[in-house]
Amino acid sequence: MPMIIIGAVLVVAAIGGYLYYTSAGSTSSNTARTANTSNSNSARNTVTAPLGAQPPNMIGSPTASVTVEEFADFQCGACASVHPTLKEIQSTYGSRIRFIFRNYPLAIPAHDKSYEAAVAAEAAGMQDRAKFWQLQALLFENQQAWTANPNYRTIWEGYAQQIGLDVERFKNDMAGKDAKARVDADMARGRGLSVDSTPTLLVNGKNIPLQSMNTANLRQVIDAEIQNAIKTQPSGNTAPPANASNTAANAK
Repeated sequence: MPMIIIGAVLVVAAIGGYLYYTSAGSTSSNTARTANTSNSNSARNTVTAPLGAQPPNMIGSPTASVTVEEFADFQCGACASVHPTLKEIQSTYGSRIRFIFRNYPLAIPAHDKSYEAAVAAEAAGMQDRAKFWQLQALLFENQQAWTANPNYRTIWEGYAQQIGLDVERFKNDMAGKDAKARVDADMARGRGLSVDSTPTLLVNGKNIPLQSMNTANLRQVIDAEIQNAIKTQPSGNTAPPANASNTAANAK
């Protein structure tokens, strides 16, 4: 009988220990998730990070009080999904914001062409900065087609011809150092800002979660930043212009 009692006690102790361990592990995991969520919503120190490609791929006014900075990968499905929303934001706000696109190709097997795609976009921009935005749009809008095609470079050359580029120069610039250097500079800035996923979108350094990258929420965030800037302006200054279709036109 004593042996049976001792055995029962040991079983109960073992079960109790297991429950404590699993409970502790669950709590630790939840804490980690909470911490990650908190970090994802925090502001980034955009001032001390590397500058990125200079001049940046920008639409809007360089002196705007609100900077919207996107870090994206051309093989990222979510980046392609939010692309129309961000185009709408660029068109809506014009020179009231400074919209900057940063190349941030992820080094993962599923994104095996993303770095080259970023270089292709930069090669287009080397002929004309407006051409960067035109090729950027084609790469996102036709993402599935060129991603699945082993002759993707030929497809890109077709895009280059479509938007009026010198195709031979485009090919040479893709193979050169300057376009790659711009991509590498953007990547260095992203690493300096602890960017670990795409798309990452910062509004005046404040991270916007993916689920909040919709027109209504982005307008709310941007409008609040514009109002804050107006409140902090010295007396006598005027608010930024309501629109500037000429600068937004570069995005088309």
